[in-house]
Amino acid sequence: MPHDLKALATALAPHLICRQCPAMNTRRGINLPGQRAMVAVLKELLSILFPGCLTYEPVDHEDVDGLTTRLNSIADALVDQITRIESYRVLERTRPEDFDCAAQANQVVGTLFEQLPHIRTLLQADILAAYEGDPAAHSNMEIVMSYPGLLAIATHRIAHVLYQQDVHLLPRVMSEYAHSRTGIDIHPGASIGEGFFIDHGTGVVIGETCEIGRNVRIYQGVTLGALSFRKDAEGHLVKGIKRHPNVEDDVIIYANATILGGDTVIGKGSIIGGNVWLTHSVPPGSRLFYEEKV
Repeated sequence: MPHDLKALATALAPHLICRQCPAMNTRRGINLPGQRAMVAVLKELLSILFPGCLTYEPVDHEDVDGLTTRLNSIADALVDQITRIESYRVLERTRPEDFDCAAQANQVVGTLFEQLPHIRTLLQADILAAYEGDPAAHSNMEIVMSYPGLLAIATHRIAHVLYQQDVHLLPRVMSEYAHSRTGIDIHPGASIGEGFFIDHGTGVVIGETCEIGRNVRIYQGVTLGALSFRKDAEGHLVKGIKRHPNVEDDVIIYANATILGGDTVIGKGSIIGGNVWLTHSVPPGSRLFYEEKV
């Protein structure tokens, strides 16, 4: 135990934090968003998409007023967190000083709420894909309540809408929450079509610029990643470019396959076997497997 705790407190004081790399939320200046608050909003949104399944209480089909009240509460919490995020971006000078943070937050939340019925439709297709693709699944409710892949993709479908609107911190926190719960790492920038099924799931990685079509099934340990990271003349990583593969409709990718590169395209209806390492495109209907040599 240090004897001079006051000196230690002074050394750790908020005013000594590096301005170039802040990692502290204080009452002076901008009150930053909170990780716990952002995860709480995600859980509320998930409970709206799966009514009565993720909480103890069943829902009343006729209680439209009650649902309206809940949606209003979620909207207020989301607007508050996004306003804080945008205010921090003003502080970082990635937004102009006169940027209307609250107006931006309201617009983002409005767009997300408009998309909620569509998100639920996508998730219904994801549930059906899991039920039809897994012989161990005994009911759709089993998938909703216990399948890690569904939690990961449901979180992603919310986070992706936010990410598309140039809000990055909130969807990253949401996706990392799902990652911590499931072992499935889906960047919120990835584009994923309906009927997506991740079986087992642990160790799956899907990169930011990945594009996945409809009715795709992948298994544990699959990586859809970058082949290399381009740097500029000064040695800094170049961001915002295509780095991850495209996977077309009706593709199956088996366990521990690794597919890399922004120019790599897996053609429609292909099957990629377990442990395959792939850095080039394959045409539709391809079958790639590693065969054991005896």
